[in-house]
Amino acid sequence: MNTVKGKTKQKARLPKRGTPDFQLLILTLLLVGFGLVMVFSSSSSLTLASEKFGNDPLYFLKNQIQWVVVGSVVMFTVMNIHYSKFKKWYAPIFLLTLLLLLLVAFTERTNGAKSWFNIGGLGIQPTELAKISIILYLSALITKKGERLRDLRTGYIPVMVIVGIVAGLIMMQPDLGSCLILVATSGLVIYAGGASMKHILASIALLVLGVGIVMGAKTAIDSLSPQTTIVAADNNYKMDRIAAFIDPFKDAEDGGYNIIQSLTALGEGGTGGAGFGQSIQKLHYLPYPYTDFIFAVIGEELGFIGTAVFLLVYLYFIWRGIMIALRCTDPFGTLVGVGVMGLIAIQAFVNIGGVTKTIPLTGVTLPFISYGGSSLVVTMFCMGIMLSISRETNRPAKEEVTKSVTTVRQVRATR
Repeated sequence: MNTVKGKTKQKARLPKRGTPDFQLLILTLLLVGFGLVMVFSSSSSLTLASEKFGNDPLYFLKNQIQWVVVGSVVMFTVMNIHYSKFKKWYAPIFLLTLLLLLLVAFTERTNGAKSWFNIGGLGIQPTELAKISIILYLSALITKKGERLRDLRTGYIPVMVIVGIVAGLIMMQPDLGSCLILVATSGLVIYAGGASMKHILASIALLVLGVGIVMGAKTAIDSLSPQTTIVAADNNYKMDRIAAFIDPFKDAEDGGYNIIQSLTALGEGGTGGAGFGQSIQKLHYLPYPYTDFIFAVIGEELGFIGTAVFLLVYLYFIWRGIMIALRCTDPFGTLVGVGVMGLIAIQAFVNIGGVTKTIPLTGVTLPFISYGGSSLVVTMFCMGIMLSISRETNRPAKEEVTKSVTTVRQVRATR
């Protein structure tokens, strides 16, 4: 009987996980909900007038709702898994990602790139999985190396080789936007992990130099050899984007057309916006208004005030996630949290920056908001990990109170 009581007491004293961060959870659901609203607003007119989509104004909304359901199940499931489990699972997840990135090279081109698997009418993009895979891999590897990360030969170079392999596979598709996001996120995790700043700066210099050499050599080879239609189109496409960023009005009917239409949408929004569903630019002017250019539709329909509120909510969401990551006492949890929130922030900046002509267009989605199943599910998977980390950061305070009460009881018992 005493043994049973002893086991019961011991079990009761085992540390319990805290509750998920309520604010982060609500903010995530708000962003997802707002994304559904904007997907409907930006796509309904196009699908209603198109036989390709069965003249169904809800076509993209219904698909996105299905992905939201899948993503929600994934998020709440992962939220209840201790994040430290991924320290053991990172290797198989990373190997699966490498396999998918290799296999996608044998698929057909979609919009000029081999980035998608079409399974049962659904598009699966391995690049999205690669983003979280590299975060988990680097976080586990850096945590294991510890101070040895500052050693160039045994610490820093092996980490950068991993990043280079994944980035190279993504560039083969080619997907420059996703490659830049992955490299920037990796750099953030490596910096947060304590890498030497001089090694990071040297890597950036080598990266810029390497890209310049490769692009120069490729241009020279292409100029001397006959080009296929695909290669020529790809080269022209890249040059058009750079030229459009410098001066979109120089070729307003072709290379600069997309950014001009985007800026027009933002300008038409004014202070108060045209009103929900009243965007004109989404009607066959903006390309893919429900994916790459959904922020332009937000600007036109909600105006400066609505857009400012949206951006403030987004910034607070990112700040909240970073604070949760920094409060985590486990280095692995901190690195994963910083990587996840950094990934979302960097991708949002690249999307919004391209739409507003702050940086050249790269064609990436706006996390939580743009239409896209792979992006949404992976992002909600990331938030599941963040919520799991938040459960751990909420636990120490409760445990400290429990320990204090136990200590007082023990002191009173000795008296």
